[in-house]
Amino acid sequence: MRILIIEDDERLCESLKFQLEKQGYSVNICSNGEDGLYVLLQDACDLVLLDRMLPLMDGLTVLSKARRAGISTPVILLTALGSLDDKVNGLEGGADDYIVKPFAFQELLARIRCIGRRPRSWETSAELCLGDIVFDCDRKILSKGSLTCTLSRREGDLMEMFLRNPGQILPRMTLLSRVWGPEAEVEDGNLDNYIHFLRRRLRAVSSTLTLKTVRGIGYSLQTPQ
Repeated sequence: MRILIIEDDERLCESLKFQLEKQGYSVNICSNGEDGLYVLLQDACDLVLLDRMLPLMDGLTVLSKARRAGISTPVILLTALGSLDDKVNGLEGGADDYIVKPFAFQELLARIRCIGRRPRSWETSAELCLGDIVFDCDRKILSKGSLTCTLSRREGDLMEMFLRNPGQILPRMTLLSRVWGPEAEVEDGNLDNYIHFLRRRLRAVSSTLTLKTVRGIGYSLQTPQ
């Protein structure tokens, strides 16, 4: 499991990194909210440990922006704010769990393992339906009634991203990271080309779904109003 720690307390970060890596986890660290959001939007981690009080951008804002961008990565909030209202605000803001500082490492580890046991929809559902289409994720087949077409692997991976986040604006960097890989050197034009291909695939099966360009941000798969 790849864990991202977004925390400005350097000593806590180094301690958590050391202990988590001893447990076999891969750990990256960001010390402010803006950097943390940038890395989180790459969707290249499996779990985030997020401090609420951060420089440049607070933790709840980081979480809100990530969720609006379609990032579903589990997040555990780490904070000294332990009132009932603080916990409710954090969970309703999109967090999956909440742990109050100071905490015992064994408790945090148990919470991480608990989240790790949860099935993720990205990995479990082989067939996706939205509007008038059905997409077979394993065979990469898009269909509407008797009309079908087969997508390439990369087209299929992109289509799956959009179908699992309907109506959400997916940033270009998120799509590139998730489909091509976080370390891949990909020209922006490659993504534009594949978006063009997907639009042709949707037209080929006479779907009413549309892939809309959100200028300066990314793309969104929309159903008819």
